[in-house]
Amino acid sequence: MASYNKVILMGNLTQDPQLSYLPSQTPVCEIRLAVNHRWRTQDGQQREDVCFIDCRSYGKQAEVLNQYMRKGRPLLVEGRLQFDQWEAQDGQKRSKHRVFIERFSFVGAPQGDGQSGGYAPAPRPQSQPAPAAGGPQYAPPMNGAPSEPPGGVYDEPGGEDIPF
Repeated sequence: MASYNKVILMGNLTQDPQLSYLPSQTPVCEIRLAVNHRWRTQDGQQREDVCFIDCRSYGKQAEVLNQYMRKGRPLLVEGRLQFDQWEAQDGQKRSKHRVFIERFSFVGAPQGDGQSGGYAPAPRPQSQPAPAAGGPQYAPPMNGAPSEPPGGVYDEPGGEDIPF
């Protein structure tokens, strides 16, 4: 049986990324994208639908998303649709679809002074929790190093490309 599971979305973040760590200290970043669809009705009225999509990223991608993205910024994601099921505290079974991010690209104009050629790190909210003990720690760039992420598309290692 043939199957194909690929999702490509471009939208704006509806809230700041939520970074957490698995017990293995693997970073996990949760984001929610708002994707708009605009059209005209037969009588010429402009209409718009908004779809909110939960997305998840792991590892270095999760840390980069958390460092450079904030609420309202546009993002292009490519990944696969994943179906999650769990039992809520009240005993009811719950489920939802989510996009597992395999790669992403920053969209839009660079932030900051406009000379760096990329996104500047987003300011950190004061209430953001610190990583668990022994978790990865990152310092700001030193010696005038550029503050933008390494260029281009962020691809999860081992991801497969289907050329067409």
